[in-house]
Amino acid sequence: MKLGIFARTFRRPTLDGVLACVRDHGLPAVQFNLSCAGLDSLPEVLEPAVCRGIRAAFDSHRLEMVAVSGTFNAIHPDPAVRTAGIRRCGQLIRRCGLLGTSVVTLCTGTRDPQDPWRFHPDNAQPEAWRELLATLEPLLEVAQEEGVTLGIEPEVVNVIDSARKARRLLDDCGSGHLKIILDPANLFHAGDQGRMQDMLEEAFDLLGHDTVIVHAKDIHAGNNGKRQAAGTGVLDYQTCFRLLKHNGYDGPVVLHNLEESEVAASITFIRREATRWDPLLSGGL
Repeated sequence: MKLGIFARTFRRPTLDGVLACVRDHGLPAVQFNLSCAGLDSLPEVLEPAVCRGIRAAFDSHRLEMVAVSGTFNAIHPDPAVRTAGIRRCGQLIRRCGLLGTSVVTLCTGTRDPQDPWRFHPDNAQPEAWRELLATLEPLLEVAQEEGVTLGIEPEVVNVIDSARKARRLLDDCGSGHLKIILDPANLFHAGDQGRMQDMLEEAFDLLGHDTVIVHAKDIHAGNNGKRQAAGTGVLDYQTCFRLLKHNGYDGPVVLHNLEESEVAASITFIRREATRWDPLLSGGL
């Protein structure tokens, strides 16, 4: 496994400044967002020369871009918004080879028209599911053409809000180019913490072999929905790493939802927890 971090953890005016911070913390991997290069996260136009420049910056800092964000609201109630997101994300997928990555991360979306990370009761309606499939279909076609993997993440406020729904989505799409970004902290609705170990075991059982990236953050003991830096909450990381080992996972573990001042402590915590289960797990961390 390799330990990485969200690029947007570090707020610097230049891409070189952001990547230097990552390297200064001894991290080899980055989940990237184009905003760190002064662009929109999903720009209307993404020039090949710009992509080559970003890749050159990564190469100069000896960093790997393990994924790039293609986030937009995949079930936005306005069809025009969805269409624009599909077009822009499709362009990003086609630029992955130039950027030097093969994974694009997606948000499965919400019916909330303003905030893609806010729950809406209509997320559970059959039409929301159908529109998610309709959004993914053209993107998966492009991903197949380009040899790119699309990563979706179960998240309690989105239409895919559980491991079981994520499994159903993988099965409905039937594409080897759709995989899972597994963030254990995002699996727990209010009142679920008492079933933490069982829910983690279910998630890894259903999704472990289709997981391409693991996210590392934590959850608040008060079950208030707050997500925070890994090592500062009550997420059962011992179980997480036991299940990672059991599934033979050797991909990236990516830190996020933390302040720059918390990075060093979270790195130490993740490396310690990984080593507790198997010294080999932390070999790339």
